[in-house]
Amino acid sequence: MRRLLVLLFFLVAPIRALAGDMVIENFELQPETRWRFFTDSVMGGVSSGQVAFVQENDQAHARMTGSVSTKNNGGFIQMRMELPDGTAENVTGVRLIVRGNDQRYFVHLRTSGTMLPWQYYQASFEVTGDWAEVRVPLDRFKRSGGLLRAVPIADRLRSIAVVAYGRDHEAAIDVREIGFY
Repeated sequence: MRRLLVLLFFLVAPIRALAGDMVIENFELQPETRWRFFTDSVMGGVSSGQVAFVQENDQAHARMTGSVSTKNNGGFIQMRMELPDGTAENVTGVRLIVRGNDQRYFVHLRTSGTMLPWQYYQASFEVTGDWAEVRVPLDRFKRSGGLLRAVPIADRLRSIAVVAYGRDHEAAIDVREIGFY
């Protein structure tokens, strides 16, 4: 039986890899040890919020809520996870399963080349009240400044963040899964 399970693993793993989806977070096992919450208060802004890890209908997810304010040169709240081992070099995009309050949110990526706190790559996505998969190709990410490469390099990724950014609004987004493809 054990040999059969090992054989099945080696047969199924390449098929999953060919499908191209790599889940890095499903919020099931102590996500609070991997995720950090930030606001613009680290630079004098006045935005506020929180992230909570929720178990609902046998499904775990993160819920980020708050008030984003552009006062005092602010304008963001975010939940971020470090990627100490980076990711595979053949990754071509970010995949999320999300729902929210019919607003625009952002994914921020940091790489080994984003040395300064204000450097990142950013791509927007929209959410509705229903769970939906969002796929964002790496070439859709915009760099925060001219000193960065035009497109982030997959195997140099060091963190990923879900961000409410850039305008005065109330944020409410649930994230059930994050990964790459």
